[in-house]
Amino acid sequence: MATGLREGMAAIAQRGLMQTQEEMLETNQKSNNLFIGIPKETSFQECRIALTPLSVALLVNNGHRVVIESGAGVAANFTDKDYSEQGAQISYSKKDVYAADIIVKIAPPTLEEVGLMHKGQTLISALQIGTLKEANLKAILHKKINALCFENLRDEGNVLSVVRAMGEIVGSASIFIAAEYLSSAFGGKGLMLGGFTGVPPTEIVILGAGTVGEYAARTALSLGAEVKVFDSSIFRLRRLQNNLGSRVFTSVMQPIVLNKAITTCDVVIGAVRSEHGRSPCLVMEETVARMKPHSVVVDVSIDQGGCFETSEVTNHKDPVFRKHDVIHYCVPNIASRVPRTASYALTNIFAPILVDIGDMGGLMNLVWNKAGIREALYAYQGHLTNKDLANIYNLPFKDLELLVVSNQ
Repeated sequence: MATGLREGMAAIAQRGLMQTQEEMLETNQKSNNLFIGIPKETSFQECRIALTPLSVALLVNNGHRVVIESGAGVAANFTDKDYSEQGAQISYSKKDVYAADIIVKIAPPTLEEVGLMHKGQTLISALQIGTLKEANLKAILHKKINALCFENLRDEGNVLSVVRAMGEIVGSASIFIAAEYLSSAFGGKGLMLGGFTGVPPTEIVILGAGTVGEYAARTALSLGAEVKVFDSSIFRLRRLQNNLGSRVFTSVMQPIVLNKAITTCDVVIGAVRSEHGRSPCLVMEETVARMKPHSVVVDVSIDQGGCFETSEVTNHKDPVFRKHDVIHYCVPNIASRVPRTASYALTNIFAPILVDIGDMGGLMNLVWNKAGIREALYAYQGHLTNKDLANIYNLPFKDLELLVVSNQ
């Protein structure tokens, strides 16, 4: 009985959404010019920017107005001149930037930044549930900001587009980082990644067969290293084998096999992710203590707590520490190490979304048309529309579709 009632309400909601969409399209087709603001990031060592100059040119050519805070792209090697030449307005006032109708940024807004925003504004940024403060979330809801978190954006193939893009970059970067710290110039054992005639290849163990693990394995193999991949899921291991197109050593998380591989290898990449909460701690301190001297650990999972018992958060200025004579690299935001590349990857996702918002006559029309965008909307007109957030902070949850029907 309850199931039938729920299905009936959902059907009514869907009809209501379609009716709202038609009405909104009729009223917005006349004027769909957007006012987009790109503020300078204030988060520690965040060097990426959401839009590159060429993406700004695309938006301006579509009739939209883009205002960028002076210096916003400098950390990614984009100058104010690069943006102004493509039609962006450069502002030295943060207040003027936050007067835009749509704010696109990388890091979640601080309380001060939310204070600069106006009622009914649209925000596209990261959410970072692990570090999100309840006061910031309540401030967004209080101002009735329509907020999208890009971690939950899905493309037409139902893939988390931003997570996938950053995972590809971080996976490849982790191998290059390991290569640096294996060299004697960085205090390593003086090894070079790769298999050379008469020289045994460097051994690399990768924990996790997701996107990060796959691209780490792909990069390591291309350099000639010997790769072993561990994961708790046979499905992910099989998918990795198929995606790589070559056979590599794969194994489920067998403690004896895993510990032996770690204590005999030169590099361990920790790329295990958790869908909810902390990443699992897979490698105990006892195992790390038995690793070869000057071996390298790159804990990509450190933003979720890390998968090594010996891991401690570091940063780009002081990225490594030694424990049991093992070099640990535990920087949470590895993508900011290559901010220009990461910015190009992000702009390829954000720019089409902004163009679609304009072409479809507003954010909500896009939300109704694309389920992958709808899943990313966590705040709408002062209501929390993300169930996970509601459970974490014990706040009331509103079903987005039923909410729209009730507001007709």
